Amino acid sequence: MRLRALLETDTLGLRLLGGEDELDRTVHGVMTTDLKDPSRYLSGGELVLTGLAWRRDPADSEPFVRRMVRAGIAALAAGEAELGDIPDDLIAACARHRLPLFAVHESVAFATVTEHVVRKVSGERAGDLAAVVDRHRRMMTSGPAGGGPDVVLDLLGTDLDLRAWVLSPTGRLIAGSKAAGPGLPAGVGARLAAEQLAAARSGRPGPHRVTLDDRTTYSLFPVRGGGHSARTPRDGRDAPGVQDGPDGRGTVLSDWLLAVEADAGDWAEERLDLLYGVTQLIAVERDRRDAARTVRRRLAHEVLELVQAGAAPAEVAARLRVAAPVLLPGFGAAPHWQVVVARVDWDGGGVEGGPAAQALLEEILVDPASTGPEQSDRLAVTHTGEEAIALVPLPAVAGEHEGSAESGLLAETLLESVRDPLTAGLDGDGRLTLGVSAAVHSAEGLRGALEEARHARRVAAARPGRVCAAGHHELASHVLLLPFVPDDVRRAFTARLLDPLREYDRRHRAELIPTLEAFLDCDGSWTRCASRLHLHVNTLRYRVGRIEQLTGRDLSRLEDKLDFFLALRMS
Repeated sequence: MRLRALLETDTLGLRLLGGEDELDRTVHGVMTTDLKDPSRYLSGGELVLTGLAWRRDPADSEPFVRRMVRAGIAALAAGEAELGDIPDDLIAACARHRLPLFAVHESVAFATVTEHVVRKVSGERAGDLAAVVDRHRRMMTSGPAGGGPDVVLDLLGTDLDLRAWVLSPTGRLIAGSKAAGPGLPAGVGARLAAEQLAAARSGRPGPHRVTLDDRTTYSLFPVRGGGHSARTPRDGRDAPGVQDGPDGRGTVLSDWLLAVEADAGDWAEERLDLLYGVTQLIAVERDRRDAARTVRRRLAHEVLELVQAGAAPAEVAARLRVAAPVLLPGFGAAPHWQVVVARVDWDGGGVEGGPAAQALLEEILVDPASTGPEQSDRLAVTHTGEEAIALVPLPAVAGEHEGSAESGLLAETLLESVRDPLTAGLDGDGRLTLGVSAAVHSAEGLRGALEEARHARRVAAARPGRVCAAGHHELASHVLLLPFVPDDVRRAFTARLLDPLREYDRRHRAELIPTLEAFLDCDGSWTRCASRLHLHVNTLRYRVGRIEQLTGRDLSRLEDKLDFFLALRMS
């Protein structure tokens, strides 16, 4: 902004004391000081506000003004609150050095002037940066030039002092500005992703603002596919074609996120428009990375079609050899394979779950320690109907046998870091279930691995919770049978065994159900169970006796123990 604009702002009440010919100077910032020599803290172009506490006698004015001119400030503004009229020696010194001098009326706080200058300078810088961002967006849209999202995030850091990060829907770091440092503190990315998903599902207007436990505030902007923004910079309305349905259930789970360490609640429209423009720019890069997966998806689909059609293993192996340069960059030897199956189900239907499951599976299987386009180099995911299927190559390990429970991906490990944000995104009306097969060492085992992963997913679907997984090792357990027990049989079986205990607990607060669970978990050991429950052994014996009396069962018999165990698992 220009000095002339400051003088013409009535609310500031500035009075010009000298330097009328210099009013076209540009103000780049503002500083308040009463130091005799603040030049080390100045970078040039500032409006310096001073209460004149540095002035002890008239001889102090000349060296002070000389230092300010050498520092390259735009103008000096002296307050009248302390001395009343501005001293003539200061006016004369500013005139000699052609430094514009303003008087600040005693009724005007320096904070008022500072806030006005910061707001105006920030708005103008945002406008200049917006032009850079727009040019960068056109470059990225027309070709690979431009440098990706890191470049524009660096612009936000250098021009607007904004620390910003691009995060995946699970909170994984995709890009960040140099000013933002190496990344967010542990766990913060997942929390921000969860907040964004919950806000998006609720339909609250953005940007969403979140203040975490350390009192740091973040403003969250969704990054949507197709180069779309959550808002068009011109009128603020939702961009068309962004959501698939009234609540965006299908796409919200795949949206990237721009997190800015600032509170956007009082930002000017120009700055908000700039940030929404940045999200459009990042969306271009997101679409480019998504397009890079197209070939791998097609190859995975072709292989899985052969597997499901019962093609000869030699034919499947031949197709895998053709696909190897794309699916297996960097693998020197034939790998082992695992199959992962995922499904997203929405209450009431109305949204196809396959694409959402595919996007989530691609996200879950990415190495969280990697960044950049190489993240997806070894992902081969496709969807058929309502389920998504991934072929995951694993390095062959000497001495590792097929089906080893210790090898490869573990179901629960895949969900450890993503459960909270995805639960927020499913928002009480959707479920993600996931099944993982054992590792197989050749094409001959792929069909069995696919069926194994599907069975494991059905086991996961029988569990409570919005995000559940099961692995191949659970298919050798009784849990494999539980998902296939009809609901009416399940309810009748658990009611016959457990309802008498629940009713007794309700009337007497006897905690028979917790006691039964602990007793079975301790393999019927009286001392271990009593120690876990902090009870005397005689008290435990009384409770177990009451359980046997109410149910007509004998907890010393293996068959009755097994019945109680299954009833508790199915309840």
